Amino acid sequence: MAATRTTPIHARKRPKQQRATQLIEAVLEAAVQVLMAEGAQRFTTARVAERAGVSVGSLYQYFPNKAAILFRLQADEWRRTTSLLSGILEQRDVPPAARLRRLVHAFVRSECEEAAIRLALADAAPLYRDAPEAVAAKGEAARVYRAFVEEALPDAPEADRHLAGDLIKMTLSQVGASFSATPRDEAEIVAWSEAIADMFLAYLSALRAKTG
Repeated sequence: MAATRTTPIHARKRPKQQRATQLIEAVLEAAVQVLMAEGAQRFTTARVAERAGVSVGSLYQYFPNKAAILFRLQADEWRRTTSLLSGILEQRDVPPAARLRRLVHAFVRSECEEAAIRLALADAAPLYRDAPEAVAAKGEAARVYRAFVEEALPDAPEADRHLAGDLIKMTLSQVGASFSATPRDEAEIVAWSEAIADMFLAYLSALRAKTG
């Protein structure tokens, strides 16, 4: 299922009329339904077009292949996640420790609520994960984390701040994905979120002490 580096994953053109926008929305909604029902292995443009009630030719006006559709779904998810991150971590009137704890709770809860579609998209990742568009989208989240750590640890060496930002991003992403793979109740979500936040804050406190 792996795609070559030359496989286009960007949309062919942007919608300029309401009908075109509605067609794209119908295609994306149908794509989610097909992905959830059939999985990434059986996901095809023909199935999406049929579910959306449009012709394959109409679909191809905006999406050149199934990788482009799947990447759009994944990119939308990344945008939601980045918006969540920035909306919490960039609240400068809130102490950094409170922001980070709030972010952990919101992120873990979001991972649990969207676990089914996220797991399905993870299976499709080989189609687009090495594409420049995917690298750029994921890089924006890293920027938000690093900017937060730079604010929280202004006196720490740059290398330490970059490491801290990347470590928080990767740990939260991996633990969130693993944790949400199993259905969780409210008590578990809160307990895990608190534990992860405590771990991050202890790490930042150690870095702060290290720099005097």
